[in-house]
Amino acid sequence: MTNLLRFWDGLGPLAKGVLLFIITLFLFSIMDSIAKSLTERHHPLQVVWARYTSQTVIAFIVLSPFLSKLLRTKHIGLQLIRSACLFGATISFFTALKFIPISSATAIFEISPLFITIASFFILGEKVGPRRWFGVSIGLVGAMIIIRPGSEVFSLVALLPAFAALCFSGYAISTRFLGKDESPWTSFLYTALIGCLASCVIAPFVWETPSLPDAGLMTSMGIVGGIGHYLLIRAFTITEASFLAPFGYLTLLFNGLWGYLFFFEVPDAPTILGASIIVIAGVYVWYRETFSAKQTP
Repeated sequence: MTNLLRFWDGLGPLAKGVLLFIITLFLFSIMDSIAKSLTERHHPLQVVWARYTSQTVIAFIVLSPFLSKLLRTKHIGLQLIRSACLFGATISFFTALKFIPISSATAIFEISPLFITIASFFILGEKVGPRRWFGVSIGLVGAMIIIRPGSEVFSLVALLPAFAALCFSGYAISTRFLGKDESPWTSFLYTALIGCLASCVIAPFVWETPSLPDAGLMTSMGIVGGIGHYLLIRAFTITEASFLAPFGYLTLLFNGLWGYLFFFEVPDAPTILGASIIVIAGVYVWYRETFSAKQTP
């Protein structure tokens, strides 16, 4: 443990952010796999409820001595919006997992870094040049290749990961903004609490009592998701979202591996092609935002 602490202390902010982000992606891939397994036997809305409720209960037990302090916020409106964005992303993605392969859902979701670029232009007022807009457009073309609107394999469910990516971009930008003034634990608690309250309103309409093994999976999903979201908040707090964006494509590797090992899914040719285009477009946009900006006098 001492060696780990020394290793951590020796890292710079960028390296810490990247390491936290990669661990987060790995944890989220585990959570997605558990969620896909559960949606085969339960309604996706109940799985969302389990994910947020288990995280909230555990968080409130562990942090109970500090709740009054941690729940104080200077930005209650933004905390609510941020939590709503993540809830929308979760419910959309989990619903998609019930109907389409996890690799396809993940590939479509990976347009989120491109949405972050769009949001930074319209919400934060950042300058986005024609080359970046070109990268965003090419990434969306990659998503359309996977979704294949107008084809026999197209379904409206395939649009859900895209909507999840849009919601997640709002979550990422608001998390980065809140990191200037709020404790990561405050943002973590509001994320869990708002998601729990919203899902508790919905869950009774789709409720089906889970078996003991499924109840254990639901609890573990909340624990893994909770740890992941705290680490994600920490990563976005200490490192710029644009720098972390390209590492998000590791999710394709993680979820593709779990999909193959546990659900016997093999991505088809259009999914591989579309995912490759999305990755290339995302890396291009990241390069323009990171390295090219540094070369500008």
